[in-house]
Amino acid sequence: MGGDPSRGLHRFAVMTAIACFVLVVAGALVTSNDAGLSVPDWPLSHGSLLPDMVGGIFYEHSHRLIAATVGLLTIVLAFWLQKSEPRSWIRRIGWLALGMVVAQGVLGGIAVLFFLPISVSVAHACLGQIFFCLLVTLAYLTSPSGQGDYSLLHRSRARPGLDRQTKMASLTVLVIFVQLMLGAILRHTGTVGGSKGATLVTSALLAHLFWALVVGGFVVATAFAVLGRPRAASSNRLGYLMVFLFGLQLLLGLGAYWARVVHLQQAQLLLSGVVITTCHVAVGALLLAGSLILSLSLAQQTESGDSLLDLHESKGFSS
Repeated sequence: MGGDPSRGLHRFAVMTAIACFVLVVAGALVTSNDAGLSVPDWPLSHGSLLPDMVGGIFYEHSHRLIAATVGLLTIVLAFWLQKSEPRSWIRRIGWLALGMVVAQGVLGGIAVLFFLPISVSVAHACLGQIFFCLLVTLAYLTSPSGQGDYSLLHRSRARPGLDRQTKMASLTVLVIFVQLMLGAILRHTGTVGGSKGATLVTSALLAHLFWALVVGGFVVATAFAVLGRPRAASSNRLGYLMVFLFGLQLLLGLGAYWARVVHLQQAQLLLSGVVITTCHVAVGALLLAGSLILSLSLAQQTESGDSLLDLHESKGFSS
């Protein structure tokens, strides 16, 4: 068992995705602690590979160290996929992930060197979520459940009910990503001198709140669409998980708003505010990953269902 190369590849892909999630949390801690400019140079930190880990330097430099680790893991994953993965399109996703982690590092450096311009900071946050999605996709596709060829998109005859569920789940992924992008705009808009609590832009807040309702509608609709599917217990569990994560995200969003208002009224950061806002970003990433896995799972189940249907019909025709 321990010598199965495909199982080892899957475990490594999962480990890389988990490391990327830790990186997302570390990035949220940097923003929540207003530590983005605690290290004003890049790629070194105060001219050193290992500066004194005090104050905001601890969060910013830890973020860089974790990012470097994720980069190394992604390099290994891309070469491992190239050597062991028979599906060429998955190998290409591995190389895409590698290029994306390099671009993400460069964006992070530009954000620091140019004193956190809003457009670059938002792009850095959004690209990080896309990169996380790529790693989650690779983790799923290298698992035993993800070994299908996913040729549904090229088939002229698909089972309509299952196809609608797959499309709904896929659209939910996009809707959640838009909400995370709006959240990034809200977090970084109004930043002055590295402090995200300088101002609170009402238009960004209202857009984020409105789109939360849209996300809620899609999450609930997707969950109801997949619940009760025969022989699809994993999809049902993912549907319940998405509804739970969305409810938790709403509560954390209220807490994040409270923390932002408090920060506007006083200069000192509250530990509770840092924890809440960081958890808000983390749960958002988990909700995105859960919806993505559900979408991939439904696509695989649909493909399997179509294959069984084709087999049954071919047998009936031949008889």
